[in-house]
Amino acid sequence: MTITDAIKNRRTIKSFKREPITENDLLTWLEAASYAPNHRMNEPWEVLVIGPETRAKLNHKKDFGGAPVVLAVLSKPAATPFERDENIMAVSCFVQNFMLAAYEAGAGVYWSSMGNLPQNRDILGVTPEYDVIGILGIGYPEEVPAVKPRTPMASKITHLA
Repeated sequence: MTITDAIKNRRTIKSFKREPITENDLLTWLEAASYAPNHRMNEPWEVLVIGPETRAKLNHKKDFGGAPVVLAVLSKPAATPFERDENIMAVSCFVQNFMLAAYEAGAGVYWSSMGNLPQNRDILGVTPEYDVIGILGIGYPEEVPAVKPRTPMASKITHLA
């Protein structure tokens, strides 16, 4: 599988098999994710492993598709608004790397933004200076959705003088 194949074929998974994800596989994918570009090598990501009690309190409408593992990915505090933006961008790259590493191993990810809602930040114990980049449901896909059409990139390119 080429990286381009992985990028084009990875899908958001909304229904997972009950098959567990091993701690070793999870750590391998997180390690791969940590090679994301990040400014000044500040590695602004932090990961919370969400257990059954916290997961129930989050009350996701579809329980993350029955994913066997649920994580919250946070962006660390920054000294300035510009550094905060840099951190958020880096952590988003971290999540993309994680999803591609999981996909290569046959697993899938559901990326939810619900962690940034005030009540869910409280449930997760996230202090105001952190950003919640996403809550990820991770597992082996029960089904893989078909690709959705994309707008041709040529229509989104502007050449500046």
